[in-house]
Amino acid sequence: MRVVPSEMYTNLLAEMQTDQQNESQAVIEASSGQSVNTLSDNPVAAGQLVLNRAQIADVDQFSYSASTVQASMNTADSALNSVVSSLTQAISVGTEAAGGTLTSTQLQALSQQTSQIEQQVVALANTTYQGSYVFSGTAVTTQPYTLDASTGAVTYSGNDDSNEVQVGEGQTVTLNLPGSTIFDASGADVFQSLASLTSAINSGNSTSIATAITSVQTALNNVMAQRSIYGVQLQDLSSDTTNLSQEELTLKQNQTSLIGANEAQVATNLSQAETTLQAAVEAASQISQDSLLNYLK
Repeated sequence: MRVVPSEMYTNLLAEMQTDQQNESQAVIEASSGQSVNTLSDNPVAAGQLVLNRAQIADVDQFSYSASTVQASMNTADSALNSVVSSLTQAISVGTEAAGGTLTSTQLQALSQQTSQIEQQVVALANTTYQGSYVFSGTAVTTQPYTLDASTGAVTYSGNDDSNEVQVGEGQTVTLNLPGSTIFDASGADVFQSLASLTSAINSGNSTSIATAITSVQTALNNVMAQRSIYGVQLQDLSSDTTNLSQEELTLKQNQTSLIGANEAQVATNLSQAETTLQAAVEAASQISQDSLLNYLK
């Protein structure tokens, strides 16, 4: 059998090139932890990976939106909790004033308390989250409530609309309730009832005070009813956030299945590639040093 050195060199060079490619691929997989690093590695998996990453990006955006909505709603809920406490305190003050045994000085002091409570509630109605008013409807840059110090009148400058935020595929949630449904509801006006209570206490008329207390209680009931809407929304958002987290985990697991490298297999491939490449190099070196007769059998 005759062996032509040039043919042997050609075969060895081809083998060395293949071994180098295998070694490079194994090194890339080992360093990246991925079996697919270019489109040519696995076109089908690469295509699925693009879709997978787009889905993860959507989930991340929905999660961010849900988190922002939760934070804003928690701020609004906290403010309404304080409003409930303030109105409850106003009712307590009014009940004390309705006893009929207080002096005019004492009644005046109590009326000042209810007046201060009204100011506190106005401040709470102007609560902001990240620079946006939470009770001004969609007019989030407009301060919803203004108290006229000279007349005691409170005016609303927001609108009656609500912001909707997408927190899932085809799923939206109402971000806020306008102040007009919470503080200015027909027959349950928070500020009007507090102003009436202050006036009634000043008058010292027990009947008027009792009527004003009833008005404040009605306003309080409406505030609590509206606050319960936030409670339901927050519970739903908590569930949505959990579902989104699980969905993202599943997508990332699928991503790993698509392109994740098998570390043990990569280590084996790298070792084999290095061994065969070294053997090919040594063979090529041997051919260059030995005579052609050493390869004749």
